[in-house]
Amino acid sequence: MSRHAEAGRKGREARSDCHVTIEPTESGGINLEVTSRVDYLYADAIRSLVLDALDRLEVTDARVTVEDQGAVPFVMLARVETAVRRAWPGRPFPECLPETDPAGTVPTARDRWRRSRLYLPGNEPKYLLNAHIHGADAVILDLEDAVPPAERDAALLLVRNALHALSFGDCERMVRVNRLPQGLDDIPPLVRAHVQVLLLPKCEDPEQVRAAAALVETTRAEAGVKAQVYLMPILESPRGMLQALEIAEASPLTAALTWGLEDYLREIGGRRTPDGEETLWARSQVVNAARAAGVQPIDTVYADIENLDGLREHTRRARDFGFEGKGCIHPRQVPVVNEVFIPQPAEVAEACAIIEAFEAARREGRSVVAIGRRMIDAPVVNRAGRIVELARRAGLLPDEGGTR
Repeated sequence: MSRHAEAGRKGREARSDCHVTIEPTESGGINLEVTSRVDYLYADAIRSLVLDALDRLEVTDARVTVEDQGAVPFVMLARVETAVRRAWPGRPFPECLPETDPAGTVPTARDRWRRSRLYLPGNEPKYLLNAHIHGADAVILDLEDAVPPAERDAALLLVRNALHALSFGDCERMVRVNRLPQGLDDIPPLVRAHVQVLLLPKCEDPEQVRAAAALVETTRAEAGVKAQVYLMPILESPRGMLQALEIAEASPLTAALTWGLEDYLREIGGRRTPDGEETLWARSQVVNAARAAGVQPIDTVYADIENLDGLREHTRRARDFGFEGKGCIHPRQVPVVNEVFIPQPAEVAEACAIIEAFEAARREGRSVVAIGRRMIDAPVVNRAGRIVELARRAGLLPDEGGTR
């Protein structure tokens, strides 16, 4: 059964967005009305884009209005598709995709550095367009807590299209899906859109991770997606914390393990204190489970976006505790987090010495590597290599070509 439907934002506050209204009709073809603050430049292009989208979605009879506030094509396509799906609930439709940016299909690495991950609401186009400019190692396009439940269908299509149309620069492309099992529906379109890491919120059972991993692999095979897609479970409850190791080990696709402070405290009935004593056990669980499973431990977010000194101290404690990165909820937090997780000069010097000793032993055919009385094994060498790599990226060391 069809019905009147709409999608997107309207009004002058709806920057980089558009509002689409669809009223199904029995006949008469498509009656399209477009208003735009840039209609003197793009009115014909907008009409052509919308009509093409409706044709691809096999909509033949409807009254359609579009109120544009500077939406780029991938946003407008997502809003049209959302309105169509809402107008004919339950009817199957093809995906209405924008052209894919080849740079957005570049694979990521399971062990890449993830110092900072910037959360962005998946239903706000204005934040997606410039997500890469803030210097975060990764951007998290959020489909869960940052999006009102009634708008999560629209956010999924918008994020899917953004992954196709935008490269996000050097940022790793992450998406936090909805809580499983609902979040399983989010996974196939995101995998086809070349997402690199999927965050699994409120994870409490290793079977949730295995179900997500199986769906990722099935979708990759069916869609011919060559790049690997990794998982990052988020522990946010006592039940999840008690199964931290089992969750971290549930799938070889898991690249990192993280946790959510606010939900966890609410679940245990705890209160936040300045020294964080109430979360000492939880942080220990995450770090030890991640290290035992061979994945990265990533710390939770710091909620006070105005207190950068507090963020710096909180991040320093996380680093010293064994975490390799931290979530950010505002762009101003990114430089602070990145700075704290850059290796210190003494760490860099030690890492260089380890690499040099390992290379010397290999040239000489020695199987045993030592610095002083300390034996050096493969994990230590790998860790040293990652420290050297980050130091080069931060400009603390010349690159392999000898330039800074």
